[in-house]
Amino acid sequence: MEKQKILVTQSILNNGIEILENAGLEVEIWQEKGPISYEKLLNMASDKVGIISMLSDRIDSKLLENAPHLKVVSNYAVGFNNIDVQAASKLKIAVGNTPGVLTDATADLAMALLLNLSRKIRPASENVKNGEWINWEPMGFLGKSLKGKTLGIYGLGRIGQALAKRCTHGFGMDLIHHTRSEKLMGTKVDFETLLKTSDVLSIHCPLTEETNGLFDYENLSKMKKDSILINTARGEVIVEKDLEKKVNEGHFFGVGLDVTAPEPMSANSSLLKNERVLVTPHIGSADYETRAAMSELVARNIISALNKAELPGFVNPDVWN
Repeated sequence: MEKQKILVTQSILNNGIEILENAGLEVEIWQEKGPISYEKLLNMASDKVGIISMLSDRIDSKLLENAPHLKVVSNYAVGFNNIDVQAASKLKIAVGNTPGVLTDATADLAMALLLNLSRKIRPASENVKNGEWINWEPMGFLGKSLKGKTLGIYGLGRIGQALAKRCTHGFGMDLIHHTRSEKLMGTKVDFETLLKTSDVLSIHCPLTEETNGLFDYENLSKMKKDSILINTARGEVIVEKDLEKKVNEGHFFGVGLDVTAPEPMSANSSLLKNERVLVTPHIGSADYETRAAMSELVARNIISALNKAELPGFVNPDVWN
């Protein structure tokens, strides 16, 4: 009997692949450098029962309709805006994601960006590397203390709460937040107050119609001129050209971005040339333990769906109703 085939659109840690193979599935992995093209993905998906996809992969109705054997798409991410979930449900295709396992890694990175910017670590290190460190200077690389400062969080979900605990318990910051639900931590405020009051504002919201482009020129202008802005959520939440304009006007003590729109950010962006801006290549989940957990979870999603069982990360749980 021919094995059922699974497509993995980029290389992932092998523990997930082993789970699939031990379940008797044949796994095909896109091995070439860079993301798979839509045309190639369309062709390779045609004989697969499952796809492990990345946020960069467009899983639209056309692709789903042209994959007659497809039973499940398991996204190697918490977000799933790259998948037409409605079309998948209509075709009885289960959609999975990886919630819960990215929390600490992403909060750690947000904290790392914040500390790097607040203490000017990167320009100070470059000063040493470039042979410019002559002697200790009383006025050299003066940063900002976090103690007693106001941390504002937009989206106090799992990751937002994890960062809040690090900042309030570890660094003595005061917490305000703007979120959809009631939370016991800190003080809930309206969006305008969040913008105007935060010394540090960290974004931790999903990408929705409401949040897409929310941090535009008008809203960025409401933030304190010497504030720090961190985004480890989704790049589309910030209007990049508006952020460029504000930074070039001298706004912000620092900006830390792990996500951009588009990804990758254009190498010509003036943000990359500004020492107050720190951009990382979407590495929020990039510690070994987290990526291993993600690899296992996407594999478990595949196996559960093929057995018509509840997926560990289930985006459309009513798919078989």
